[in-house]
Amino acid sequence: MLSLGKTIISSAIFEEKFACDLKKCRGHCCLQGDSGAPLEEEEARLLDKLWPVLKHYMRPEGIRAVEEQGTSLIDSDGDQVTPLIGKAECAYTRYDNGIYYCAIEKAWEEKKISFRKPVSCHLFPIRIKKYEEFDAVNYEELKICRPALNRGKAENVPVYRFLEEALIRVYGRAWYDELLAAAAEISRNKSG
Repeated sequence: MLSLGKTIISSAIFEEKFACDLKKCRGHCCLQGDSGAPLEEEEARLLDKLWPVLKHYMRPEGIRAVEEQGTSLIDSDGDQVTPLIGKAECAYTRYDNGIYYCAIEKAWEEKKISFRKPVSCHLFPIRIKKYEEFDAVNYEELKICRPALNRGKAENVPVYRFLEEALIRVYGRAWYDELLAAAAEISRNKSG
């Protein structure tokens, strides 16, 4: 564990290697879980506001799920999440050439919206648990991500490097630069 500002970071963030391999995993992170993607309150408001644009990027079953459940909802744990199609995939998925993609991110890529996607999705496989005094920054290992672990090892990409952009989005460049310095120190200590 590493303490950095108001964060406590799991050592797995430095030790594990990870690089998404969509051709092999087929975007199954959008299909797994007991509920939808966790949302910040502001993200839930944005999805409601962006709905008229987003539905043009979604599959009919996703549109139906949102029309029936809303653009976001509260799950059984009391968390704000995206709705699901059935009890499996996120309603905001697209399915192209055998791979699940995020419809929100597709709209962002085409510059139709300025919101990229929920931060919980952008950070995956990092999960952040917010406490009053600090944020716990943890790595979540799932079987569906085995191809990402294999690719990460082959390319020697630690989790924190793969998720640089997402971590900067959440904590800022100065925090990330401190994280890089800490990672370099950890590496020196291991080799020395």
